[in-house]
Amino acid sequence: MSDVSEVSSLPWATQTSSAIGLYARWSPELDAKIAAATERLRDAAAAHGAGAVQSTSLGVEDMVVTDLIARAQLPIAIATLDTGRLHAETLALVPRIREIYGLEVAIFSPVQEAVIEFVRREGDDAMRKSIELRKACCGLRKMEPLSRMLAGRSAWITGLRREQSGARAEVAFDEDDGQGRRKLSPIADWTWAEVWAYVEKFKVPYNPLHDEFMPSIGCAPCTRAIAVGEDFRAGRWWWEESSKECGLHVKT
Repeated sequence: MSDVSEVSSLPWATQTSSAIGLYARWSPELDAKIAAATERLRDAAAAHGAGAVQSTSLGVEDMVVTDLIARAQLPIAIATLDTGRLHAETLALVPRIREIYGLEVAIFSPVQEAVIEFVRREGDDAMRKSIELRKACCGLRKMEPLSRMLAGRSAWITGLRREQSGARAEVAFDEDDGQGRRKLSPIADWTWAEVWAYVEKFKVPYNPLHDEFMPSIGCAPCTRAIAVGEDFRAGRWWWEESSKECGLHVKT
């Protein structure tokens, strides 16, 4: 592997291989942010009950939200999307959540017949042929399963943060998702350093690919490590000029 300072654009890059060692910095504000995020989750559980679900990507931010839910012993369901193209390291977190927290993670997968037909028609690398085909692939593998995950729900909880990208700079703690549900992002104001400081203090399990300079991890063919000067989401669909979104967090 190249020297970290040559492949990571994030702060404090040294030759340390652990994301915790690279990024974790406890801020004076973090205790208050943890308390505020926990209170937002308590309010969500009280307001929505069984109508609330955490939609987790199993990325580090979502693992922090799961940890907050577990520590507060909140009755909030947890669910994830298995697109069929995720890294093994990502999927390995599902049994880890069960082992550590005693929580089950509901898994929503794409309709297999639709995926087979799409691949037969467009090929395995359709996402690289055009933005339209990439979004069509995301639609099959993410958007359709998400619609089933959210069916009958009144609120969903995410690990979105304002620092993640320009497109997410205005992420609200609580907003309408455009489909009549509340969309809650309890750690929207946390920094990358604070996320990792929390992980370090509370020993939150995380995807080891984060140690490989992948701050944003999606499907395996569509994720790479970031380099010097690149944004958090630059490793997603790096071959295209776009907003680096699949549609999951675009209000319609």
